[in-house]
Amino acid sequence: MRVGPDLRAGDPDRHVKLKQRGSVLNMLRRLDKIRFRGHKRDDFLDLAESPNASDTECGDEVPLKIPRTSTRDSEELRDPAGPGTLIMAAGVQDFNRTESDRLNEIKGHLEIALLEKHFLQEELRKLREETNAEMLRQELDRERQRRIELEQKVQEVLKARTEEQTAQQPPRSQAQVANGAADRRGQGLCPRVQKWFYEKFGEYVEDFRFQPEESTVETEEPLSARRLTENMRRLKRGAKPVTSFVKNLSALSDWYSVYTSAIAFTVYMNAVWHGWAIPMFLFLAILRLSLNYLIARGWRIQWSIVPEVSEVVEPPKEDLTVSEKFQLVLDVAQKAQNLFGKMADILEKIKNLFMWVQPETTQKLYIALWAAFLASCFFPYRLVGLAMGLYAGIKFFLIDFIFKRCPRLRAKYDTPYIIWKSLPTDPQLKERSSAAVARRLQTTSSRSYVSSAPTSLSKDEDAGRFHGTKKGNFHEIFNLSENERPLAVCENGWRCCLINRDRKMPTDYIRNGVLYVTENYLCFESSKSGSSKRNKVIKLVDITDIQKYKVLSVLPGSGMGIAVSTPSTQKPLVFGAMVHRDEAFETIFNQYMKITAAAASGGDS
Repeated sequence: MRVGPDLRAGDPDRHVKLKQRGSVLNMLRRLDKIRFRGHKRDDFLDLAESPNASDTECGDEVPLKIPRTSTRDSEELRDPAGPGTLIMAAGVQDFNRTESDRLNEIKGHLEIALLEKHFLQEELRKLREETNAEMLRQELDRERQRRIELEQKVQEVLKARTEEQTAQQPPRSQAQVANGAADRRGQGLCPRVQKWFYEKFGEYVEDFRFQPEESTVETEEPLSARRLTENMRRLKRGAKPVTSFVKNLSALSDWYSVYTSAIAFTVYMNAVWHGWAIPMFLFLAILRLSLNYLIARGWRIQWSIVPEVSEVVEPPKEDLTVSEKFQLVLDVAQKAQNLFGKMADILEKIKNLFMWVQPETTQKLYIALWAAFLASCFFPYRLVGLAMGLYAGIKFFLIDFIFKRCPRLRAKYDTPYIIWKSLPTDPQLKERSSAAVARRLQTTSSRSYVSSAPTSLSKDEDAGRFHGTKKGNFHEIFNLSENERPLAVCENGWRCCLINRDRKMPTDYIRNGVLYVTENYLCFESSKSGSSKRNKVIKLVDITDIQKYKVLSVLPGSGMGIAVSTPSTQKPLVFGAMVHRDEAFETIFNQYMKITAAAASGGDS
């Protein structure tokens, strides 16, 4: 097989062409790196997506395209003088054409790189204009130069003035020269004194310098179950010394340990009689701190009248379920609610005591304060202190002990206790005012009814006639006798929903309404307007079982429902979504027990 002269090994023109092609590919790869170096690379077309790019330009190795030859062409290639020379010339032209295309592409990439450079320069210029660092630096330098020039001018003016003054002054005598020297020595002494004073007392002077108060905003932590339990335990540990101190005082007053209380009463009364009450309390405080110091150093000292009971501390759980977290939040909220309620009651009672809400109660305090004021004005302080100390000791150790053992005696003669219990809170005042208004309206309506009604009606019939619900009289709505009316506890009823699981229709399955309890019946009034068939009346005697019910077992707690079983229903009737479920259950259960006991006693007789 013969090979043409252009395809033989060792052709220098062919090697030059391949080297040029490799350098072109390296240049393309470098241009790709330059293109994607800036932060605005998405603004330009990718090399693989450009219309002038081909698939072979994105690879590292570019295969050499050689046109396929037929048998006739091979015969022509064997003859060096044949038409094969024209074919090779055409291949060289194609190769030159592809090289020119690649050069045009390189030129386009260079233009893109120049555009990127121009864009980056514009961005840098904008950034410099925004920061204005150079302008600020130049302005600062100019201001410094101006300040230096002004200082030089001021020094020159002062120097010229001093020279004029020295030229205008007459020659001084020796005495004046001596006085000037003394003044200069005095001027030199004052800076030394000031410097010494500042070194000794400058720090204290700086402490008294007024400064604007800095307002610091405390960062609030997000709600966390683990943090909540930890804070509750910290609160218990922090309040433990206070609670133990209160327990010990209560034990002394209750004579929990007769021997200890007798010693404490004797020591206290002796100290008050001799005027040592305040030194005694100070000595007890010092003794308590000394014992705490020894306990902190590792000594096992336990001094308490009431024995301390060690509580079982449960290890904290790392991962809590949603139900446990919800129950934890409910427990903490309930404790916080009760604590805040007690604090609010105490503060409201103190406010109402001083604001003459109950004049007869505040009058007693007013007279006691006047008596104490006059006693402090006309009697010596030693006598007043002795009387107050003796009364406090007798009240704490003897009178309180008797009153705690005899509650009826305390309700009659314990004046501070009676005053404190009689003080109302703000909710109690609102209830009293609303009850007074309702009583006035009721008396007015009863008077108008008595004037128009026959005289043969009794008081019970009158009261039963006027009690009704929002839709009408109570006995008419439930088709009961007139003497059947709600108990005082549920006079306005309890909002709830009746769940009848025997019914299949959604409209009959759940009904919203109000639940009432009378002496003999359990009545449910539906909130939807319509016939009385939607209402439910259950005899208390017919109830076979009543218990608390939890509608959704997923939620924590004991639920908010009451399940009532009767012979006429296959499944128990559930009164759910009751806010005051426990109160309603206790009322229904007590009335049920009363009715069943009365029925049982009647049957036995």
